[in-house]
Amino acid sequence: MEEFVDKALDYASKRSKYAEVRFFSSTRNSVMMKNGAISASGYTVDSGMAIRMLNKSIAFSSINIGSWDRIKEEIDRAARMSEHPGRDNFSNETPVKDEWRVSQKQKIEDLPFEERVNRLKELDGILADEKIAMRILALGDNIEEEFNTSSEGMAIRSRLPKVSLFAMMGYMENGSFEQGTVEVGYSGGYEAFDSWKLVDKLKHESNVLKMAAKAKKLEDGTYDLIAGPEISGIVAHESAGHPTESDRILGREMAQAGESFIKKDDRGKRVGSDIVNLVDDPTIEHSFGFYKYDRDGVKARKRYLYKLGIINEFLSNRESAGRLGEKSNAASRSSEWDKEPLVRMSTTFIEPRDHSLEELLEGVKEGIYMKSFTEWNIDDIRFNEKYVGREAYHVKNGEIKEVVRRPVIETTTVNFYSSIDAIGKDIEFSAGTCGKGDPMQGVDVWMGGPHIRVRNLKVR
Repeated sequence: MEEFVDKALDYASKRSKYAEVRFFSSTRNSVMMKNGAISASGYTVDSGMAIRMLNKSIAFSSINIGSWDRIKEEIDRAARMSEHPGRDNFSNETPVKDEWRVSQKQKIEDLPFEERVNRLKELDGILADEKIAMRILALGDNIEEEFNTSSEGMAIRSRLPKVSLFAMMGYMENGSFEQGTVEVGYSGGYEAFDSWKLVDKLKHESNVLKMAAKAKKLEDGTYDLIAGPEISGIVAHESAGHPTESDRILGREMAQAGESFIKKDDRGKRVGSDIVNLVDDPTIEHSFGFYKYDRDGVKARKRYLYKLGIINEFLSNRESAGRLGEKSNAASRSSEWDKEPLVRMSTTFIEPRDHSLEELLEGVKEGIYMKSFTEWNIDDIRFNEKYVGREAYHVKNGEIKEVVRRPVIETTTVNFYSSIDAIGKDIEFSAGTCGKGDPMQGVDVWMGGPHIRVRNLKVR
């Protein structure tokens, strides 16, 4: 179908004020293993063309049939939809012509299926030796290729390989069941596999589950919290990334994922202590949410969502930026060729500062060190939230003491960020899939950040 891109763009341009034609293809491998046996595997090749047109509103359509007559019909349909009054704002951006690709040291294409299986078998054997009764491992990779063009002159080609691994494990002892996960992802090739140190991660998680199964609940009360990268990461993603998505702020997500406690005039409003800088950055090399240009053809950059504890900027695409009367900051993403680009996160985290973990602990008289979570919840405006610990320890007079079972933190976004008084200098990320839209789109992201210290939280 790629051979029809120029012809389709020319035809669509004659029927609209703005036209965009994007060809997208992906090649995916996946292997899943359950308790040592392959439960699923697949190899898929998919491609299609996405079309956007702007007249009285923005219209989106897509097709995966390589016939000019059918493509022309789809363009005509998009043109008719765009004549209905609706969302008709698009920010003015300089069109880009470029080509970019992420390199691979160990190419996805060169790894045999048998080697993928052997790698999972080795990891499963480690978990079995650790007496983990429920073991699910999934190894996946894909290569995405794209050619994105517009009537304004945009022409961007890209090639993005990715590798990911997901592990879920369950352990039971004396009627107490504990479940944990490990999830890693990388933009690049299979050189990532060794750098992930999966043997160490899986052994550590196995020990965590065994300790948690025997742990006792901590007495309800007010505690200081040392939050590890997994905790600071999920908090940043859920209570800063999502509520600063400009389409959500403008009400587009209301019927699906909810609204935002942030309103369009809230930039400059304080939501946290003055040491909190919270960013979203798609330009981190080899990050799971990496891209050089977004789906609108705008060059990616780091975005400061909260700066010195103050709401600073919203994630935006050309449509939402146009409605706000500003420039896009390149947050337009979509999961496939048949999905409309939406405002999305990439890697969202609190920027590190200068404290070691030991220094963070030193200032805690009575607290909890929570390294990972077993569940979380947040309301539709991203303000009231709950996080339940998986690996968690009691902290007494600056020292890590006994393991505690599933401590529950209930707080608000503003209270949490306002109570941060120290931030670590370390930083660590794990992979995730962020869901949004209707139909649902899952896009790859990194979540994580540094250790942080949060004062006086209610814990039960």
